[in-house]
Amino acid sequence: QVQLVESGGGAVQAGGSLRLSCEASGSISLNVMGWYRQAPGKPRELVAQITRGASGIVPNYADSVKGRFTISRDNTKNTVYLQMSSLKPEDTAVYYCLGAIGYRNFWGQGTQVTVSS
Repeated sequence: QVQLVESGGGAVQAGGSLRLSCEASGSISLNVMGWYRQAPGKPRELVAQITRGASGIVPNYADSVKGRFTISRDNTKNTVYLQMSSLKPEDTAVYYCLGAIGYRNFWGQGTQVTVSS
């Protein structure tokens, strides 16, 4: 099994920055790690994910965060990071860490990000 523990959420004013961290524990080597978010009354959506495969490390971003968010992974620490800059009120949501291998998905408990205008 895999446990994912997120940290780094909080409240910030528009234009500010936050960095989220997600550490994975367990014996399974995840080939996908990423971040999703869910705002009240809305479905969970992809923010960014990073895939480790034959082509190397490939990041993928939602259009709404391109140029503002950066995802990175430290394999030595089994941790994925999400650096969020130029935050907007519409970025307010609970952010969930995802880890995946094959058809198996693992989720963190979520961390709240609140951006005020």
